[in-house]
Amino acid sequence: MNRDMQRFRGNVLGILSMLIAQFLLGMAVNLFITIAPDHPGSNPSEFFSGAARSVAWAVSQSPVVLILHAVLGILLVINCIVVLIGAFRFPSTALRVLAGLGAAGIIGAAINGASFLNYNHDINSYLMSIGFALAAVVYTQILFITPPVSETPGSQSLS
Repeated sequence: MNRDMQRFRGNVLGILSMLIAQFLLGMAVNLFITIAPDHPGSNPSEFFSGAARSVAWAVSQSPVVLILHAVLGILLVINCIVVLIGAFRFPSTALRVLAGLGAAGIIGAAINGASFLNYNHDINSYLMSIGFALAAVVYTQILFITPPVSETPGSQSLS
């Protein structure tokens, strides 16, 4: 169980680090990049096919900062699902609920990112920031409620 908790906490720390990088990349996109109004996937009549084309364009043909933001978003979605599944290895209902809320924040931000690419509405950018904030708070809370992994004999302490 100790090794499982160590891996789980490492994944949560990874998500928090990725969220910080994603926030900074998102701010750079917001301040310095103009999304082309006529890119593949823009203004679709149906959300999901447009989102798929928009995200494919964002990870392959957009400015570098947007490529990094989109790729990191995809990696965050994958990692939040890994953490959600990992939460079910432990008996804590609170841990499972928090992992679900964190995943909801990240997936909600991702859906609004795709929607922003599709329709270029400012509300989607705002909703991405709400998803980020929810996820950051929740994953930080997970670190507070999970026990830190104790040192193994022979390991060196930093203190």
